[in-house]
Amino acid sequence: MSIKYDPNRSLFAPQEGLEIKASFSKENSATLYLGDCLDFLSQIPDRSIQLIVTSPPYNIGKEYEKKLDIQEYVFQQRQVIDECIRVLKNEGSICWEVGNYVDNGEIIPHDILLYDCFKSSGLKLRNRIVWHFGHGLHCSNRFSGRYETILWFTKSDNYTFNLDAVRVPQKYPGKKHFKGPNVGKYSSNPKGKNPSDVWNIPNVKSNHIEKTCHPCQFPIALVQRLVLALSNEQDIVFDPFLGVGSTAVAGIVNKRKVAGSEIVKKYYDIACERAKLAYDGRLKIRPDKPVYEPTGDLSLARNPFIAENEE
Repeated sequence: MSIKYDPNRSLFAPQEGLEIKASFSKENSATLYLGDCLDFLSQIPDRSIQLIVTSPPYNIGKEYEKKLDIQEYVFQQRQVIDECIRVLKNEGSICWEVGNYVDNGEIIPHDILLYDCFKSSGLKLRNRIVWHFGHGLHCSNRFSGRYETILWFTKSDNYTFNLDAVRVPQKYPGKKHFKGPNVGKYSSNPKGKNPSDVWNIPNVKSNHIEKTCHPCQFPIALVQRLVLALSNEQDIVFDPFLGVGSTAVAGIVNKRKVAGSEIVKKYYDIACERAKLAYDGRLKIRPDKPVYEPTGDLSLARNPFIAENEE
């Protein structure tokens, strides 16, 4: 599942360029709003959005948030979630990508805190997707955190799910049935396998080709799986906490209309620029491919504390 620009997939001819509007309309190709997400959500009519993908502030004191009492944080999130549910189509999905709140060394998972905000409004949890990544801070008093979660909720039982669009390569594509009526025939799906609910996708660190100045940027490949699986071409994909626009980029390169809001101007400006570059096919994007595994030939991969004859 590589992310590549295809001029035939653009919403319009490439030479026209991407026009970014600030006021919402279902006809807009891209609506990116500078300001509070609740103000922007008030512009959006009921049942207008097919897919909502976001990663909200984690209440850990980043420059774009004020650290709140945990109950006040949940109340604030519930306000946004309630509005997102209002604008979501009946066949639509909400994906809330979250991590952990840390209080004096104690881990408080955001997905546990926020689950009832969705469930109490009648939404159904279809998957709790674990996003695993290999790099991050090293802890000395607990195991180092190397995952976050995506809560995927639907508004009804009649929801969009395009599994074939996100299949990944089989581990043993040449495996065959050894008994029964299909003996001797290949047992795997030729289109690949279900990617499961554990996704190993590199996070965006300093040497990542997608890196911007945002401290908590998530990779486009992560959003792309959700965009491809849970929406169709020309649907609207919305991110209330837009950041530097990874959700918008994933939508644009896959022929979706996009909308989002961002309160920090420097991030908003970057999001607009990335959206335009993605539309023109000039944005650097890491393909959704297996994580690189170093070989023993690489000096960095050899353990200098073990003699060669002990390896």
